[in-house]
Amino acid sequence: MFLRRLYAFETLRVAVATALMLVAGSALADKTIVDGSGRKVTIGDTSRILSIGGDITEILYALNADGKVIAVDTTSQHPPQALGTKTNVGYMRALSAEGVLSTNPTLIIAAKDAGPPPVVSVLQSSSIPYVVVPDDKTPEGVAAKIRFIASVVDAEAAGEALAREVESDFALLAEQRAKIASPKRALFVLSVQNGRATVAGTGTAADAIFKLAGAVNAAGDAHGYKPLADEAGVELAPDVVVTMQSGRSGPPSDPVSTVRALADSPALKQNKIIEMNALYLLGFGPRCARAARELMIALYPELAIKRASAEK
Repeated sequence: MFLRRLYAFETLRVAVATALMLVAGSALADKTIVDGSGRKVTIGDTSRILSIGGDITEILYALNADGKVIAVDTTSQHPPQALGTKTNVGYMRALSAEGVLSTNPTLIIAAKDAGPPPVVSVLQSSSIPYVVVPDDKTPEGVAAKIRFIASVVDAEAAGEALAREVESDFALLAEQRAKIASPKRALFVLSVQNGRATVAGTGTAADAIFKLAGAVNAAGDAHGYKPLADEAGVELAPDVVVTMQSGRSGPPSDPVSTVRALADSPALKQNKIIEMNALYLLGFGPRCARAARELMIALYPELAIKRASAEK
């Protein structure tokens, strides 16, 4: 009898100890971070991730965490299979709480620009961890963004390797930028409607990418995206106009050529129009340095020749 009681007690002790270990392990699995909005967010299960933001999705794929991604937004266009194989919750600035939550995520990782604000507020109040990613549009900011996302999804080693690779790309870009003797004035045209253009001033991704590519923002006196007044074109006098790929047929300058304010600008007179993919150029993801380099070569073709000569 005594041995049976002793055995039962020992069995109970082992069961309790095991249960306590499981609870402790579960608690250790959860972690609390401070996200890009300054909120403390506790993260547990990362097996079903909803990624809102093209740069975030691109980073998750680069970290080989795409197997955890179950849904994305419409800006998640790289790699192409992201939008083609994952559930689509719509445009990142026009989300619906019902649409997002219907994907049954265990974690939402979102860009700062995700919205509208009332929907974000609802999502942040839900039981699903909602993590806002920091978005400093600098070389240091891109590397920090990669490391942040990697820490959220427990891919620190892959994140560190990717961040170091990106830092190396930016270092090479800086070497090339130092060779620019006479910076060109560039103007980013976001959209054209009825002969009026909306252009990018300071505080925009376009302004940041111009700095990286060694160009001066012709609309740098404005802040944010502003409509271009007809009389402002002469004063801005851009050497080149940069715009997003429209996917339409015809010459690249077609949409911009209707802008009355730019009719007499050096850019339009010489048909100096550069079109680039929006996510690639303005996303500030892992390919940011390469996008800035591509824009730099388009602005300063002589740099490509110098680099080719140096590599021989």
